[in-house]
Amino acid sequence: MDALSVAQQKLMPEMSELLKKRYQILQIISLEQPIGRRTLCEVAGGTEREIRKETDLLRNQQLIEMKTAGMKVTSQGMEVLDRLKVFIREISGLTDMEVQLQSILGISKVVILPQNSDEIPAVKSHIGKEAAKLLETVFGRYKKIAVTGGSTMAAISKELSIGKSDRALQFIAARGGLGEDVLHQANTIAAAFAEKTGGSFKTLYLPDHLSAEAFEMMMKEPVIKEMMDLYDQTDVVVHGIGDAEEMAVRRHSSLEEVEMIRSGGAVSEAFGYYFDKDGKIVYRIRTAGIQLEQVQKAKTVLAVAGGESKARAILSYAKNAASPTVLITDEGAARKIIELTKKLEEL
Repeated sequence: MDALSVAQQKLMPEMSELLKKRYQILQIISLEQPIGRRTLCEVAGGTEREIRKETDLLRNQQLIEMKTAGMKVTSQGMEVLDRLKVFIREISGLTDMEVQLQSILGISKVVILPQNSDEIPAVKSHIGKEAAKLLETVFGRYKKIAVTGGSTMAAISKELSIGKSDRALQFIAARGGLGEDVLHQANTIAAAFAEKTGGSFKTLYLPDHLSAEAFEMMMKEPVIKEMMDLYDQTDVVVHGIGDAEEMAVRRHSSLEEVEMIRSGGAVSEAFGYYFDKDGKIVYRIRTAGIQLEQVQKAKTVLAVAGGESKARAILSYAKNAASPTVLITDEGAARKIIELTKKLEEL
């Protein structure tokens, strides 16, 4: 923060709070537009009278417009959001929080987006946009990129906006996905990444759950050997971090598997591995997808997860994260991670 901003904050600290409040309201409208006043009250907090006062001011300043369907941010409003972004991050403590989280998690970088995606689902698309921007910066150096499935990964694919096609890029599905939601399968997302960038993609059409016999047999197949070789050559891995029990249910795991995951105290899931709070592997799905040791050899790893509910999962997985990992998360998850860490230090 520059000297003038520091001086202003010391002289009029209430000005910073008012600025943050109005910026937050404007940002929520941009994320949820079109949005009505009542819904805005529920998301932003505060009374309907307070919200009416603030939105009337924003409208008078031509930062928002009122439509029958709800409020929308104008082009001037979007410009204000963009210009104030860095300053708001400073006075909200997000920049300092990124450094703090980087130290707690032991990874190379943390990027924190404002708000909490548990409360404002549209924040997930904001996280996706930031992850897409970071991913685009490595396309010049690295060409083999493995991607997992999930709604956050789908959000990244929607936000890619590469200027020109790069046929050298190859997106590799990090796992199979038969039986899962097709839109959120790694195969579908790898194809979407390739379509946006002009690159190619490699898919893996195998179920996550394989018996020991089937797994041993499939690993001998030429197409699987080819995929495993590609995983060894992968430069970049882009993945989500899941809540252990939620992922077990989503994968239609058997009652026996769910019991093993619960009894082992699993907190997080990534790449078919279930980790407890200390990062110990308590269960592993027998899958032909990318293996943890292959992820840890990648040049760059982008981990994407947001929402206060993901805090424990992020802390758990981070104990196995490769050192060049960049975490893109949100304020809800970040504040909860710091809170959990302080509690552990006090014990």
